[in-house]
Amino acid sequence: MIIGAHVSAAGGIGKAVDRAVDIGAEAVQIFGSSTRSWRFKALTDALADAFREKNASAGLAPPFLHAIYLINLGNSNPENVDKSITSLVQYMQLADQIGAGGVIFHPGSHGGAGYEGVFQQVVDSINRVLDQSPEGPLLCLENMAGMGQHIGAKFSELGDVMHAVDSPRLGICLDTQHAFAAGYDLTNPDGVAGMIDEFDRDIGLDRLSAVHANDSKRPCGSGVDRHDNIGEGLIGEPGFTNIMSHPAFADVPFFLEVPGYDKDNRGPDKPNVDALKSIRARVTAQ
Repeated sequence: MIIGAHVSAAGGIGKAVDRAVDIGAEAVQIFGSSTRSWRFKALTDALADAFREKNASAGLAPPFLHAIYLINLGNSNPENVDKSITSLVQYMQLADQIGAGGVIFHPGSHGGAGYEGVFQQVVDSINRVLDQSPEGPLLCLENMAGMGQHIGAKFSELGDVMHAVDSPRLGICLDTQHAFAAGYDLTNPDGVAGMIDEFDRDIGLDRLSAVHANDSKRPCGSGVDRHDNIGEGLIGEPGFTNIMSHPAFADVPFFLEVPGYDKDNRGPDKPNVDALKSIRARVTAQ
């Protein structure tokens, strides 16, 4: 089990490796551009090669990219759907350049049209992305917390999309806080086992490609997306022990997306990485 973290790539993509090493992370997740803009600047091959070498020299596992927050494959505006597809293709190309395992993205919102109303549009959009992308990296749907009109809080919705696309290049990133907010009780072993059984039934465990390891500021079933530091939230350290004890997660990379203990909430830090490593050590020693 790899313990990674989302870190900033400010100052150059290679800086992300330095930041990961500083906090003891074993893999990095990064943004490839501004999260609130469609603008994208392609990376030169020289910079991509330098990043690959630096990542390997640091002993880090393959990185993952997180897509920008503007992505919405359920949007009613065709222009915005096209922009989402273009952005995902750009990220997939970048992922291939830097040797990333995949690109993780939020499927978006149905905007009141209902899941069934945008289902085929989402499937067609994902197929367009895969058709235009290199074959190496995975394209990974992320489960959502259930807030508003978001697509994918239910595993059955993600499973329907997965089966309709029917491509081994499409994976799933499971966010622990989103799952908890969507009603999956991760505070006890039975709750974790039930979630995994449902995931396997509706999606298939072979599609579980990454985990966003986040504690929760809001109660189970709240539908609210609010991350907390490991052990500080309502999932708690016992909850993460339940999660990391389950064999379904044994070979899946974990990426922290927590606020951190810094007063400025600058993101994952050494205390959070150490908390997951400590749980991992106890679990593997059992």
